[in-house]
Amino acid sequence: MGELLADHTTLRLGGPADRFLTHTDPAAWPDLAHAARGSDTAPFVLGGGSNTLAADTGYPGTVIRMATRGISVRSLGGDLVEVTAQAGEPLDSLVAFTVAQGLSGIEYLGGIPGTTGAAPVQNTGAYGQQISDTLTRLTAYDWDLSRTHALFPGECGFGYRTSTFKTQPGRFTILDVSLRLARRTCASPIRYQHLADALSARLGARPPLAEAAQAVLTDRRNRGLSLPASGPDARQAGSVFLNPPITPAQATAIRAAGGPVHNSPDGPLRASAGWLLEQTGFLPGTQVGLGVYCSRDRALTLTVYDDATAATFTTALEALAHSVLTTHRIRLQPEPVQPHRRSLSPRRHPPSG
Repeated sequence: MGELLADHTTLRLGGPADRFLTHTDPAAWPDLAHAARGSDTAPFVLGGGSNTLAADTGYPGTVIRMATRGISVRSLGGDLVEVTAQAGEPLDSLVAFTVAQGLSGIEYLGGIPGTTGAAPVQNTGAYGQQISDTLTRLTAYDWDLSRTHALFPGECGFGYRTSTFKTQPGRFTILDVSLRLARRTCASPIRYQHLADALSARLGARPPLAEAAQAVLTDRRNRGLSLPASGPDARQAGSVFLNPPITPAQATAIRAAGGPVHNSPDGPLRASAGWLLEQTGFLPGTQVGLGVYCSRDRALTLTVYDDATAATFTTALEALAHSVLTTHRIRLQPEPVQPHRRSLSPRRHPPSG
């Protein structure tokens, strides 16, 4: 039996992979990429497994776990620096490093599970910051073209929790990520009331960098946004739905009902997926399916127990989305990624020998 994907995902669900490779040495990537191309399909790439829903039957192909570590800093002149992190570096570790170095730009992304290489895929964001705000370039392997090259922000198709890497799943493997950050003693302006309350500050204030970063971690923990190391909510994948786009009329109705409406960076108004779930009757702690529950702190996080399977988790997601659609006429889009096979064109395979 192959390596169980359940051992490499935070949901701890998923059967075996046909072949499982671990990438630890950046210099060895060409050899590993060659070894991974033993068929006409691209491998599925795992980071921390915090946003992955692997099938009970496993994955019929090659899985690569990105485990490269390392952070380097290059001066750009003045107060600006470029920080480059290997794809397997945990995002939380990168944030902690930059804050310790007095570098501002991603201080509000602390406490988010997953790797740095996974952050551009989802255009990871929190408290008004997104990884795309500071990204200068990234290095990626293109499985369709069989080559490694740099990609710049304009080539990445960034939007709200999306990117080219998400809309073309399996085509690219991100190898490292570079960010432009600034040497500052103060954090970026506070844009979210939750964070302002945690800091006893007003919106728009710029608190001390380290204080702001710590407040993010505290607020995430208090609101059930952190991934606990143990306990009944430990097996989870964080938020299971994106905040959905809504029409102005829907926004008016939600505000009248006391619900939050967000102005997203990509333009459309968005409702709170968690608020919609609770209005539909799914409160924290509610059982949604066999072995699947809303977490004790928030409806938007689903946790699983020993009798859960990937199939029952998928059914639970479908039940939640259907209830919101029939009640509010708003369609929810799941966040967890389900591994699937991407076919490669034989004519683009690297020459043998």
